Amino acid sequence: MRELKDGIRSEVRLDWTGRVHKRFRGTDADKRYATEVEVLKVLEERGCPYVPKLLEEHPEELYFVTTSVGQPAPTISKERALALFADLEHTYGVRHLDAERRNVTYDNKAGRFCLIDFELAEIMPMPEPRE
Repeated sequence: MRELKDGIRSEVRLDWTGRVHKRFRGTDADKRYATEVEVLKVLEERGCPYVPKLLEEHPEELYFVTTSVGQPAPTISKERALALFADLEHTYGVRHLDAERRNVTYDNKAGRFCLIDFELAEIMPMPEPRE
């Protein structure tokens, strides 16, 4: 597996099939794990197309597997990134509490920017559809 991130709060690796493996550690790892799993499930239920899909859960190990949503997008402007996070909140009712460019990827297959790392997020009621 290729290492994507090895920090004090998590270890993230990409396997040869393109699946992302994330293991939580550090302060409040159990809470952060539970939050991210819940948020990913809610976003899938609400039909959000630009976030990872949860494939496996291993709560006893604070570890899960998701689909990949592309590569980091370090050149995205701050304004464009903030617009993506605002769309997530206004369209799907999830407020990302770490709305930074480091949590934006670009998925060549989908041809769009995507959002990741929902361990610090808040689920809100589903917004009314906009016209």
